[in-house]
Amino acid sequence: MQLNSTEDIELDQIDKKIINALQNNARLSNVELAEQINLSPSACLRRTKFLMDKGVFDRFVGLLNRELFQVQGTAFIFISLDRQSEAVFAEFEIAVAQLEQVMECYLMAGDNDYMLKVVYTDAKDYEELYYKKLLRLPGVVGTQTRMALRQVHSNTNITVT
Repeated sequence: MQLNSTEDIELDQIDKKIINALQNNARLSNVELAEQINLSPSACLRRTKFLMDKGVFDRFVGLLNRELFQVQGTAFIFISLDRQSEAVFAEFEIAVAQLEQVMECYLMAGDNDYMLKVVYTDAKDYEELYYKKLLRLPGVVGTQTRMALRQVHSNTNITVT
């Protein structure tokens, strides 16, 4: 597999195994990772450092247990802006990135300009987010909300073959 970046690198089967293993469990120690992919610890560390230095991994995160933090709801909100221009989009994107309840934001093609994935603790929390924050974002003239009843599947891995 070849990456499309300023400095292309070739990934061999061992690199791909490292990538997939760390996506499944980023807390693996170097020794555990080396055992899992059948490589010496020093070679494994060298390859892992190379992959990190080349930007193969965007970042490592810990995924929280939503129930422990009373995050009960997820909503998908489609946003329409008053105008479509680079300046309006840039102003909206800077402002929406400041809202901690917005987990993801996508520029869309089609009927709406953006789609947000937001989380909230209860109806009152969502109402406050919606009226006091989302509707006050720069350029917002319309929204459509879809409330998720429950999460059926979630995956953060991109399988590298």
